[in-house]
Amino acid sequence: MVLIRFCATALVSTAICNLGQVPGPGTEPPGAICVACIRAHEEFLASDALRGRGSATPDELTAATYVAAQLRQYGIDPAGDDGGYIQRATVVRQKFTGPPHLRIKTKAEPIVWTYGKEFVVYFLSQTQFSGPIRKVDADKPETKIDSGSMVLVVGTDRAKIRKTAMSMASAGAVGVLVPATAQESARFRERGKELPTPPVRLEDQAGGSSGSTLNVLQVSAQAAKVLARLPEGTKITFGGPATAEKSYTWNAVGILHGTDSALAHAAVLLSAHLDHLGIGRPVKGDNIYNGADDDASGVTAVLEFARVLGAGPKPRRTVIFALFGSEEIGVLGSVYFREHPPLPLNEIAANLEFEMLGRADAAVKADTVWLTGWERSNLGPTLAEHGAHLVGDPHPDQNFFTRSDNYALARKGVVAQTISSYGLHGDYHQPSDDISHIDFDHMNAAIGSLLAPIQWLVNSDFTPKWNEGGRP
Repeated sequence: MVLIRFCATALVSTAICNLGQVPGPGTEPPGAICVACIRAHEEFLASDALRGRGSATPDELTAATYVAAQLRQYGIDPAGDDGGYIQRATVVRQKFTGPPHLRIKTKAEPIVWTYGKEFVVYFLSQTQFSGPIRKVDADKPETKIDSGSMVLVVGTDRAKIRKTAMSMASAGAVGVLVPATAQESARFRERGKELPTPPVRLEDQAGGSSGSTLNVLQVSAQAAKVLARLPEGTKITFGGPATAEKSYTWNAVGILHGTDSALAHAAVLLSAHLDHLGIGRPVKGDNIYNGADDDASGVTAVLEFARVLGAGPKPRRTVIFALFGSEEIGVLGSVYFREHPPLPLNEIAANLEFEMLGRADAAVKADTVWLTGWERSNLGPTLAEHGAHLVGDPHPDQNFFTRSDNYALARKGVVAQTISSYGLHGDYHQPSDDISHIDFDHMNAAIGSLLAPIQWLVNSDFTPKWNEGGRP
C-alpha cells in the first residue's frame, strides 16, 4: 500500500502535512508522497496559461522557471548556467524558400534535377550537402563505404533497400539515394507541392539532433537509371534557397551532492521533458496542446522525487535532476545537457527518464509502470527486486527506448532508460491530453511505488550495467 501524505500547498517550503495529525519535526514518515503537490504541479504545468509549453518558446521558459523555483524550495542546489538552474541553448530552425535541387557534375553540362520532379525527400538534417557517388547493391553482402559519400542503393528487395539505406547513413554517408517505383514516381509532383522541412537543430551541431547527418532522398525510376550509369566518384550536390532563424530552448537542472566519496563517480540522473506541442491545429475548437500526460506527468514525478530526497538525509550518491526542453522537436535539450553536463558523463551511473505516467496502461497490472529496453541492462530488474512496480515495456513494436531523452545519454554509454505507463491512448499529441484525463489515483500510486526503490538506488553500491549487446 502506498503511504500518502497530504500537503497544504506545493508552493511553500514549510508545508503542513498530516496523516490524521500534524507530525512534529523529524517525524514525517519516510517514502511518503504529497498528493496535493502532485496535483498542484500538474494543474500549473498543464494549464492553458502555459499554452502547451511549446518547444523553444517563452512558454517553455516559464515551465523551466517554475521547475527551478521548486528545486530551490526543495533544497536542491543549482546546476545550470552562471550559478543558476537554467541552461539556455541556441537552436536553429531552417526553412527552404524555394525548391531544392540535385546537381550532378559531368564532363559536359551539369545535370540539374528539381525537387518534386526527379526526386523527393525522405529525411533531411541539412539544407546543403555533397559528395562523390558510391553505388551499393542491397542484395549483396554488406559493403563498406567512404565517409562523406553520396550512396545510391539499388536491389530487388524493397525491405533490404530500406535497411541498407539506413545502414549507409549510419556508416557515414552524407546522403543516400533510393530508387522509387513507377507508382511512387507518379506521386512526386504532388509531394513536391510542399517544400521539405529540415529538423530544428542546436547551433553547434552540423547535423540533426543526434549530431549526425541523415539525408535520404528518393529518386524517380528514370533518374535512378541515369545515376546507375554515372562513373563512381561523380560529384553530386544537394541544395536550395534557405533561411535559418535562431531561438532558444531551456533546461532546468539541479544537483543534490552525495556524501560518500567512494560513490563520487556514480551519480544518478532523474529526468523528464518540459515541453509539448504548444499552440496548434484546432481540434473540436481547442488549439492548446496541454501535454498533461506528455510530459507534465514526468516533470511532476521528478519534482516529487526532488522534494522527498531534498527533505531527507543527503544520499550517498550525487543525484542530478534535469528537466529538458525541446524533446518534441528532436531531444535538443537532452543533447545539449549531454554536451554540457554538471558532471562528466562517465560519472553518471544511471539515468531514469520519466515519460507519461498520468494514465494507467491496460497492458500491465494496475498501478504498474514499465521500463523501455528492459532486457538491455540490469537496472529495471534490480529496481523491481527492491519494490518498484516495474515491468518490461509491453509495446516493443513502438521502439520507445529510442524515442525519448534517455536515448541521447544511452548513445554515450550511460545506462539510460525511460519509465512510463503510456497505454497508446488516443489523446497522445492531441489538445485532449489535458488535466481532465489524468488518473491521479494511478499517478500517485505509480510515483509512490518508485520512491523507496529510488531512495535505495541513490544510497546503494549497486552498479547499473548494460547487458551484453544491450548498449546502443
